[in-house]
Amino acid sequence: MSTMTTLADVVAQGKELSTGGLQLWLQENVVPLLLLAVAVLLLWIGGGKGDNAGVMRRVGGVVIALAIIGFAVSGAGVDIGEWLSGLFTG
Repeated sequence: MSTMTTLADVVAQGKELSTGGLQLWLQENVVPLLLLAVAVLLLWIGGGKGDNAGVMRRVGGVVIALAIIGFAVSGAGVDIGEWLSGLFTG
């Protein structure tokens, strides 16, 4: 007979519940899956019509959006903001 652990069992054992595993999985897997989905859609929609320039414009926008997501996830946004403000304030 197999034993199935339930939420009540975990709480009764005094183990801590967290979302760390879910956050790590999202960071490692969702971004590549989104990239793949966007690439397939762009090639399917634009490439089928022969609009290669339109596809490349969209890819440029996707790359910029992914860079912004990367800065947000890595925490480098503060450093980049300080660097940009330093360009204007000297």
